[in-house]
Amino acid sequence: QRTDRWGGSLENRMRFAVEIARAVRKAAPSMMLGARLSVKEWVDGGFDVEDAIEVAKALKAEGIAYICCSSGGNSPLQQVPPGPGYQVHLAEAVRKGAGIPTRAVGLIDDPSQAEAIVAGGRADMVALARAFLADPRWGWRAAAAFGEEIHPAPQLARSVTTMRHWMKAAG
Repeated sequence: QRTDRWGGSLENRMRFAVEIARAVRKAAPSMMLGARLSVKEWVDGGFDVEDAIEVAKALKAEGIAYICCSSGGNSPLQQVPPGPGYQVHLAEAVRKGAGIPTRAVGLIDDPSQAEAIVAGGRADMVALARAFLADPRWGWRAAAAFGEEIHPAPQLARSVTTMRHWMKAAG
């Protein structure tokens, strides 16, 4: 545990994030800025949702427009309950508690699941990483799932036939 001005109280522990947000806002006054926050450490006595809400409020006051809500930490004792959308409730809690838009992450791999999170007001955005690593055409599949037609860039014209074939197969 730190005992200097960066440790101890929540105010001290959030100081680094707040100062970074302030400096970036000063350097880019008109740019939309978001911050990624590990909302829950998943250990007894660790950083938790209530702390994250206070940090999100402080970051919002510095001009942060949204919080990307993740979780986890460095402790080997963390007890993470993975499952589809297992961190969505964290984004929902920060959104409601801090009054700031949030981005949900964490095993969101189905287009309907992503749509339901946003449409249900649980988060304002979703972010995907491993889903795209597993399926680089995830975006195309999502568009097809919602009946949208893909209009590829001209540079991809020679692969349109392949894309349309793939879209029908994914359909």
